[in-house]
Amino acid sequence: MGTPTVETGVGSAERAHSFWWRWLNVYISPGAAFQDIARKPEFIFPLIVGVVGGLAVIETMLGKIGAAQIIRTSIEQSGRASNMTAEQMQQAISRGSPFVTVTTHLVAVLGPVIFVLIVAALGLAIVNGILGGKLGFKTSLSVAAYSILPGAISSLMTVAVILFGDVERFNPNNPSPTNLGFFLNPLETSKPLMAVASSVDLFSVWTLVLLGIGYSEVTGRKVKALSVSMIYLGALLVWVLGKVGLAAIT
Repeated sequence: MGTPTVETGVGSAERAHSFWWRWLNVYISPGAAFQDIARKPEFIFPLIVGVVGGLAVIETMLGKIGAAQIIRTSIEQSGRASNMTAEQMQQAISRGSPFVTVTTHLVAVLGPVIFVLIVAALGLAIVNGILGGKLGFKTSLSVAAYSILPGAISSLMTVAVILFGDVERFNPNNPSPTNLGFFLNPLETSKPLMAVASSVDLFSVWTLVLLGIGYSEVTGRKVKALSVSMIYLGALLVWVLGKVGLAAIT
């Protein structure tokens, strides 16, 4: 009996590799990784990595810094602390601590899933609706899920910053030194500028590049990687402009 093969979306009959092989090659040889994903789309394992990374950050942050300090820092950085008495500040911290503990865990678990679903839906619209390709949702979901794996490195960096950095200066809204906003003082920098500086970082660019490569490879290069990445970049810029507008209003 012959060795079973797995049909591929790019015309290859090679056996698909393991998740660990794909994870490594997303970093060092993304073209090969996404060609393999086309053979056997799969998104559960990279989503698990995203959730575990988020939970690791949250648990480290709550354990080292604590919900009370996170709330205090957020209030101070928002500028509302100057209008509050010490008693009002303490009341806000007391009321907010349980809420922060619950919501941060929910965001860690649901955030990667929701984000990947949105990115996959947008990728499907880009490939099938704009660039004239032909792609199924499961494959699109797999490309999106593997494209966020650089976030695992970002999570490790954030954990390191929390463990070894200055707790008093920790910014829960921008915890990792991967963008210009991390190096700006939120108390002295305008909110619109902070929104711009914090929105586009190293890992955002890395993900955009991976999305372009991924969708190109799973369609047999029938769509261009640069075209996909640029459309995603346009969507990112719209989101950033929305953040800037909201920051200016508030």
